[in-house]
Amino acid sequence: MSQPLPQLPKPELVLVRVEAPPEAPAQIAIDLGETGIPAGLIGYEYRPLSEPVFLGEIGKRGLVAIATSGLFGRIAVDVATRHMVQIPTIDSARARHVNSDLGSFNRCVAAVIERFPFYVDGDEGRYEEVAEELRDLISGIDETAFADNGFWETFCDDVVIGDYADWDA
Repeated sequence: MSQPLPQLPKPELVLVRVEAPPEAPAQIAIDLGETGIPAGLIGYEYRPLSEPVFLGEIGKRGLVAIATSGLFGRIAVDVATRHMVQIPTIDSARARHVNSDLGSFNRCVAAVIERFPFYVDGDEGRYEEVAEELRDLISGIDETAFADNGFWETFCDDVVIGDYADWDA
């Protein structure tokens, strides 16, 4: 006789205010200090750094990293545009668009957390449907979120393959 899956705790959106590195422009420092960044998401696609770090020029952009993304990537604020971007690896010369700004990123994280759990025991056939619901939620908040086939698309692709079926948030 199989045991039912344990009931997972529902994650909550917690925004933490962080101090920008001294090299960051004033508006980025204000955004990070007043708006804050999510203390977590679900899984390892986003984990906040203990302190934001100025990455200098990557692909001709000044970036302030606020989180890790996957094993070697970073989530950062582009200091010129204030867009949220993903750097796939530490030595990458290319930053991929994530969201139009920090507020949109925070609202997307909130919507994803609110939708969790994504599936219940026996919902394997709904993985694609759930990922499509998440895509609609995210693009409804920020229509630019899927512009570069990056962070949010990867997250939704992970939902499709069931990566969050038994996640202990």
